[in-house]
Amino acid sequence: MSTAYVVVTAVTALANAGIAVADLSKAPFVLANSAEVGLARAWLPGLAALKAAGAAGLLLGLVGVPVLGLAAAAGLVLFFVGAVAVHVRARVYRTIAFPCGYLVLAVASLVLAVAR
Repeated sequence: MSTAYVVVTAVTALANAGIAVADLSKAPFVLANSAEVGLARAWLPGLAALKAAGAAGLLLGLVGVPVLGLAAAAGLVLFFVGAVAVHVRARVYRTIAFPCGYLVLAVASLVLAVAR
């Protein structure tokens, strides 16, 4: 297992777990961003669950279930492509760097998982 794969995947898992906690706790920045892009507050728990599941899948991929890690990385890529699309649709570019950053991490995790 390469060092790059472990580090990038661990950082991606940690970042997604962190934002899932922020979503579940209804952090003010999450509520403000959600309202700005037109996302109903009722969606936050479900989206948090998807991010948390992605983080857990990445970690399981690191500890010996590579197919699950690969699936989690692919799922997170799709999730954050959707998040970027929502920002573009709403014309909210001020905060688009955040979903783009998560997307880059997910893509890097996916590429390194495939290369592994």
